[in-house]
Amino acid sequence: MAPTEKKAVAAKPAGGAGGVKKPSRKSTGRRHYPTEDLPKPRLNPKSKPFKKHRRSLRKSITPGTVLILLAGIHKGKRVVFLKQLETGLLLVTGPFFANQCPLRRINQCYVIATKTKLDISSINIPERLNDKYFRKIQKRKAKPSEGDIFESKKEVYQVSEQRKEDQKLVDKQIMEALRKHPEKKMMMGYLSTLFSLSNGQYPHNMIF
Repeated sequence: MAPTEKKAVAAKPAGGAGGVKKPSRKSTGRRHYPTEDLPKPRLNPKSKPFKKHRRSLRKSITPGTVLILLAGIHKGKRVVFLKQLETGLLLVTGPFFANQCPLRRINQCYVIATKTKLDISSINIPERLNDKYFRKIQKRKAKPSEGDIFESKKEVYQVSEQRKEDQKLVDKQIMEALRKHPEKKMMMGYLSTLFSLSNGQYPHNMIF
């Protein structure tokens, strides 16, 4: 049998009356933009703020461990680790008498922990030596309506009397611990000498 032929169906013109095609409406983008940046939601609703993060400390860093600073104005100096603060930063001191390094905070990723250790179990560290103690006080900037902004001069940082007294209190106890060390002369010279590398010396091959 011959295949049946299908009847051709005429295509109806699209559009309204008269068969006129209407142009499609193109997207012109957003018509409304927020006037201020809205806070973006956190990806993880269970994520904790920075103050509630878990603070970890390297096993090689214990109170009394001599550390080598790798960054900052005192980089290369050897300091004594005192304690870890709430933010996870390390509280260290030179002492100031040995290498002019005062009480300061530093991140543990910028230090090298040595095997040299000082017994500071009898040292009493004041409770006020915390993160708030070292926080810089930012003064409010003057508005143009309050006066000329160019009249305000840049203030030079000055060490407070309280910090000077705390430095003397901690360094006095550190020096007493140094005098009790069996090799006190070697320890004093070790703390007052800057760390440096010569040609052919590589830190990953050294034992500190």
